[in-house]
Amino acid sequence: MDTLITTKRYTIEEAQAAATMLWKGGLVAVPTETVYGLAASARDGVAVQKIFDLKDRPYEKPISVLVSGMDMVEAYCQNIPPVAYKLAERYWPGPLTMILEDKGVVPLMVTAETDTLGVRCPDHPLTLSILEKADFPLAATSANPAGGEPAKTAQEVLRYFDTKIEAVVDGGPCAVGVASTVLDLTEEEPKILREGGIPAQELLAFIRENRG
Repeated sequence: MDTLITTKRYTIEEAQAAATMLWKGGLVAVPTETVYGLAASARDGVAVQKIFDLKDRPYEKPISVLVSGMDMVEAYCQNIPPVAYKLAERYWPGPLTMILEDKGVVPLMVTAETDTLGVRCPDHPLTLSILEKADFPLAATSANPAGGEPAKTAQEVLRYFDTKIEAVVDGGPCAVGVASTVLDLTEEEPKILREGGIPAQELLAFIRENRG
């Protein structure tokens, strides 16, 4: 039988408490501009496994990480193409996930034992504050069980995961409400893997104009 825990509800003033909870290996649902993410320290394999188990997520599906910016990306990715910096300058913080070459720092479970890592800087002041205070990336996937609708409010997170996660950070309703656009930059030709909050054609046009 699963052990029930008391799920704390943090407010905007409690970013440090949320960062500490993540540092200790807890699962914390955090707000982004797209949907709420179920997050754990991307450096903690045990905590990341809890996400897979709680969501009943297949282990062959990698988890993207939330970062504070390109400085943090450089600590976890390598051979970063110049256009990635231009994309980050234009679209981050925002609903763009870039697939880059993994540096081998995060546990293999995060990347599903591949050599790539998805990174995104979320456009939400509360989660950016948590990332800054934590000083490590967050492995995060949409806060819902497999097959469920992604949570867009803290109340929806609690309907799914109350007594099953350590905390939810209440940042109000998500503004965009759809997932991020996923762009693979590991091959010679950039490829859109999922269209979301940024139109695919807009991104590809930006890349054409800024590759050099």
